[in-house]
This record gives sequence, C-alpha cells and structure tokens, in this order.
Amino acid sequence: MTQTSPVLWCGFLALVAVFLALDLGVFNRRPHKVRFKEALLWTVVWISLAMLFNLGIFYWRGPDVAMQFLAGYLIEQSLSVDNLFIFLIIFSYFKIAPENQHRILFWGIVGAIVMRVSLILLGTALVSRFHWIFYIFGGFLIVTAIKMALQDDEEAHPEHNYVVRMVKRFLPKAKPFLIVLVVIEVTDLIFALDSIPAVFAITTDPFIVFTSNIFAIMGLRSLFFVLSGFMGLFHYLKYGLATILAFVGVKMLIADWVEISIGVSLLVVGVVLLLSVAASLMWPAKK
Repeated sequence: MTQTSPVLWCGFLALVAVFLALDLGVFNRRPHKVRFKEALLWTVVWISLAMLFNLGIFYWRGPDVAMQFLAGYLIEQSLSVDNLFIFLIIFSYFKIAPENQHRILFWGIVGAIVMRVSLILLGTALVSRFHWIFYIFGGFLIVTAIKMALQDDEEAHPEHNYVVRMVKRFLPKAKPFLIVLVVIEVTDLIFALDSIPAVFAITTDPFIVFTSNIFAIMGLRSLFFVLSGFMGLFHYLKYGLATILAFVGVKMLIADWVEISIGVSLLVVGVVLLLSVAASLMWPAKK
C-alpha cells in the first residue's frame, strides 16, 4: 500500500478548508436561492478542479494512479446522484426554503468530510491487515446492487424515517433545520458504506480514495441544484448504478484469480452510466 507524505495530506486538507471558507464566507455569505445557471457554473468549477488535481496526480504518480483517481471520482460522483433524490424529498417534506438549502448542504458536507476521513482510515487499516475483508466488501456491494435494482419507485415518506422519529423523540422542540441536517448526515453515512468500499476495489491507496471522495462530495451541492428540477428523468440510472456496484463487487471477489485492469474498470463505469442516461432519455418514464 502506497504511503503518502503527511505534508500532502495536510496540504490537501488545508486546500479543502480554504475552499469551504471561500464558499460560505465570500461567495455565499448571504442566504439566497441558488439559480440553475449559478449551480451549473459551480458544478463546472468543481469538476474542473478535480480534473486539474487529477492532472497533477498524472505528473506526480503516473497514468495508472491518475486513472485510479478518475475511476474513483466517477464512481463516487455517479453514486451521489442517487443520494440527491433523497435530499430533494427531505427538503420538500420539511418545507425548507430554497435560500436555506445551500447552507444545510454546506454543513452536511463538512460533517461528511469528517466521517469520510474516519471511514477511509478504518477501511485502510482493515484492508492492510485482513485481506479477506475484500470478500466482505465485495459481497456487501453485490447485495446492495441487488437491493437497489429491486427497490420500487414509490415516493419515500420521511415521516416514517427512523432517524426523523428519533430526533423528534429526543429533541421534540428541534427546528426543521436541525432535523434535516441530522437526517442528511446519517444518509451520507449510509451512502459512504456503499461508495467507499466501491472505491477500495479500484485502489487501496488511502490518499487517492480520500481525495476522489472529497472532490465528488464538494461538488455535490451545486450538482443538487442543477439536477433538482429534472431528477425524475433519469429513471434508469438506478439500474446503471446497481450494475456498477455489482461489477465492482465481483471485481473484489475474483481479484485473487482474475485481474481486471483499471482501464477496463473505467471503461465499464463510463459505458454503463452513458447507457443508463441515454435509455432514460430515449424511453421516458410514464407520468
């Protein structure tokens, strides 16, 4: 397992802190409704920053590691789209005003970064000491893929959510802002239990796993506002995501006997995503 200098870790974390400070303290100092054009611009900015970072990895560590970052980033970004639909339902149910949604997502991402650091360090320690954990991860991803493919498309009901009921029970006077923030943090934790093992199937380098995760979730807010108006269009996307999870799970299970190159993995992820999006647009869902 590749060891990365603590200086690079500290430098990257400092860079993330600067981005977050500029986001909340400068560009979004006043709560406002995020318009489509603004969200699209920021989505392009975050993707461009990720690609520039990937270019730096290419020159620093070589093409193989750069492709590992790109594959991890693509998997994390694509899986996060499915998570955005849950955020949309939660905001709608609790009647969170559009001008407050960005701030909730901001603090949700700050909490997500802390959780990702802990989970990735834990996952790295497990993978380095217990090789058989790969089989656990692989099986877990396949089970998750099957559940995702078989789940129905009926509207979710946040009032039945266990986390919502617990928060209301122990904090009966909690404001909707706090309830929504807690639900989003728990949702992200559950989501991370799927996405982080999937990236570990691509690389066991904790620095690449962490940076690809962070770049994906940093752009999650702007992506939410870009897609919030037409998330229902991508009704076949869940089958594409389930296919990707199943592929990654199988890759982990057979890694000791069959080696699937990072190039093939990246190709499979990209093709499956394109096909699922194209199918959604060609055969729209019935209203």
